[in-house]
Amino acid sequence: MKLADQTIVVTGAAQGLGAAIARHLAGQGARLVLMDYNAEGLAQTQTLSPGALAITVDLSDESDTARAIAKIPGPVHTLIHNAAILRVEPVDVVSLATFQATLNVGIQAAFQLTQAVWPAMKAGGGALVFVSSRSGVEGFVDETAYCAAKHALEGFSKCLAMEGAAQGIASYTITPGHLMHTPMSETTYGPEQRAKWIDPIRLAPAFAMLARDRPMALSGQRLDAWQLSQQETEHDNAGHLRLDRRQQR
Repeated sequence: MKLADQTIVVTGAAQGLGAAIARHLAGQGARLVLMDYNAEGLAQTQTLSPGALAITVDLSDESDTARAIAKIPGPVHTLIHNAAILRVEPVDVVSLATFQATLNVGIQAAFQLTQAVWPAMKAGGGALVFVSSRSGVEGFVDETAYCAAKHALEGFSKCLAMEGAAQGIASYTITPGHLMHTPMSETTYGPEQRAKWIDPIRLAPAFAMLARDRPMALSGQRLDAWQLSQQETEHDNAGHLRLDRRQQR
């Protein structure tokens, strides 16, 4: 489905990867609904994404998330849930409030958003894209809340892929696949890693590919944004991706 014919929701759009995805999709003509708690950053992304609707929302709050969902105009064709909280703290000092907020943004908001867009997608197909990370695959010291949220997204997406297959709804988790420079990465990367990081705009084409092509063969899988973005120029004459199992991560 052409991006210019789609309404796409992007969460965590005020900065970092979410802002890069929004700018890239706006350049492809998509109608965007941008969500974030950071009103100032969201306004900047909106300025760089002409025509986008910006909704300031606390996705850790069930009621505020429902309020934001009610503002989404018309059917949503692609949902990109990128918002997350990462506070690097040992388990003995993590507050219950922090743990709950991290899980709420990561998986509760994913559930609320998915349930809201699901009926329209059942009628016409759609793509659900959940941003994961290595923390959704393995554990890391001082990331108990963040790892729990990302692991939950992995299982959630697998179930959605099975439930949505008959209606043409594809669900993916996607990891960056490359060190990227974002406000979040500044809290976790050391000097050696920082020397290798890239601008997240270089990972944004992967999200456009999934929204446009919705490869059902990869639904339910964990994908690599860096590899997918590198293959942006590898379309066949019909405009479809040449995807194979090697792209899964």
